[in-house]
Amino acid sequence: MDLLRSLPLGLYLEQPITWLHRLDPRVKLAWLMSFLATPLLASPEWRIFLVILLVLITVSAMIPLRVWKQQIGWLALLSLYVFSLVSIAPDGLNANHQSRLPENELAFVQQSNVVSAPVAPPVWYNPFNFGKKPGTQDGAVEALKRPDLPQPTTYRYILLKRGPLTVTRRSLDLAIRVSTLLFTLLYSTNLYLLTTAPEEITAGLEDLMSPLRRFGVPVTEIALTLTLSLRFIPLVLEEFQNLVRSVRTRAINWKKLGLRRSVQVWMLVAERLLENLLLRAEQIASAMKVRGFTSPDRHRVEWHQLHLKRLDWLALGALALLWVARFV
Repeated sequence: MDLLRSLPLGLYLEQPITWLHRLDPRVKLAWLMSFLATPLLASPEWRIFLVILLVLITVSAMIPLRVWKQQIGWLALLSLYVFSLVSIAPDGLNANHQSRLPENELAFVQQSNVVSAPVAPPVWYNPFNFGKKPGTQDGAVEALKRPDLPQPTTYRYILLKRGPLTVTRRSLDLAIRVSTLLFTLLYSTNLYLLTTAPEEITAGLEDLMSPLRRFGVPVTEIALTLTLSLRFIPLVLEEFQNLVRSVRTRAINWKKLGLRRSVQVWMLVAERLLENLLLRAEQIASAMKVRGFTSPDRHRVEWHQLHLKRLDWLALGALALLWVARFV
């Protein structure tokens, strides 16, 4: 078990270097925010277009198939499962139900049970019996027996009905909206982390938040904290997998231990994990002190020089066209 390699989310692809890697992190962040914002109040067609666009971007970047399977495989299955479940679920359409009891029961009881007979029209009302046919008593009865007219359009609210499974237009619309939104939110974020190094992410965020310094916001400290947290995540996974391996190598018979002792063992493992993480954090702090790091303002390390190139301007132009298409 290697969590650092088997975990499909949050991994950075170092090789091969694609055109997505060469984009400025600020431009990629703008595209990410657009993928997260444009599905709001959008039609199902636009949501499907975003899913297709994400797949096309992945294919055009020539990301290896092994990474593509890990990134898209389980997410596509999850989206398909959500689509199938929501499409056959009740659509929740509001229906007007007639109450079982009358609104005013007392007035209803006091009404007379005798139904008055309809008043026959006078003879002079229709002396020549217009509108009547031979053998009928009233032309109005014949008018009620008209044949059903065919449906003028092909519109059907219920699209599919097979036994207990019913798919309506509203349930299908909800299924498309939920499944595509789930795929877009998760995969766009994952693709951003796949092609952007943690240092590039923090450098881009610090540059975008630089105007907040006028209001006294510690932008540099926030960026440094984010950098250290992103660097600390692999250490957490490494410590966790080492502890799990140590438990497995001891071949513990969990059935003989019982529930209470098993919980005690895992509590000891969690306590040991917390101690190791605190030790790692102390080692990182000591390493920063040894290198003369006193404060982010006095000791700043520039990992990346942020400059917009020709490819970045082309990506910004495509982003502007995407927003124009969204508003249209």
